[in-house]
Amino acid sequence: MKEVRKAALHVAEASRHVSIDKEALISFSKKVLSERVEVPQWNRRYHFRGDGQDTVSYLLVLDSLNFCFWQGPDKAEWEIEYETEWLSGYYALAASLKKAIESGIPITRAEFLAGLSLDRLKGILGGRGELQLLERRVQILNELGHFLLREYNGEASRLVEAAGSSAEKLVRLLIENVPSFQDAAEYLDRKVYFYKRAQIFCADLYGTFSGEQWGKFKDIDRLTAFADYKLPQVLCHLGVLCYDETLARKVDQKILLEPGSDEEIEIRANTIWAVEMICRELEQMGKALRAFEIDWILWNMGQRSLFKSRPHHRTVTIFY
Repeated sequence: MKEVRKAALHVAEASRHVSIDKEALISFSKKVLSERVEVPQWNRRYHFRGDGQDTVSYLLVLDSLNFCFWQGPDKAEWEIEYETEWLSGYYALAASLKKAIESGIPITRAEFLAGLSLDRLKGILGGRGELQLLERRVQILNELGHFLLREYNGEASRLVEAAGSSAEKLVRLLIENVPSFQDAAEYLDRKVYFYKRAQIFCADLYGTFSGEQWGKFKDIDRLTAFADYKLPQVLCHLGVLCYDETLARKVDQKILLEPGSDEEIEIRANTIWAVEMICRELEQMGKALRAFEIDWILWNMGQRSLFKSRPHHRTVTIFY
């Protein structure tokens, strides 16, 4: 993902609203080392794991919908009941799709996705509150179903096999053929690439299959961090990311940032570059972690109430 890293560095160097505090970054890196922070294990409680091919399809559906879980203005947060608890956000989506499969709803079949309706998706997700961009989510799954039927006989596992154990090729197969995965923008008349959901699909395959079978990639280290809204929230709390006064006020007051705005692009690009810098610092300290592993550490930190004390930035988008 050279173009993602190159673009992130370009934006980081030109940013006017976001900066990276090197001292805070070094301090966090030292803490990871001194506290022997480990890469989180794949969560098997909320994710479906069954037949290998069905699991691949499940993850592709999951990551096709893996965006914008925060509650809209004057709306109740979307939550689902799972076993003995109420879940929100990403884990709510993972568990709701898992429940659907276990109840016999064929969400892993491309034919079903291609013909899925809004009412049917609402029934599958269930719960209370409102998940944003539901109509767009239906369109994305319809698009995905038609793509798989047209190119891979309806089987997501064939898509993964076509990548030949290359995470980078798998990302490119998605971004070149499925519009909803084409996560890019323009900044100062230059193209900026993020590819958040395409990259996270590779990492999720790696996680659920423990780096074997459909999760075996010879170039998994090429993945960057997955630029979303949770990582910058954590990095801000740690003092690694710093916003100028105007942007900080917008974030704290939950004022929407426009997709593709300079502020939004700077937050995402600086997140990617900060993770790259953390990787380099840790390597110099003798601890080798890959960008997606740092991402997993930061994202899991973001699930704690401590790191939710300050709001995250809000952008209505299908990309994260």
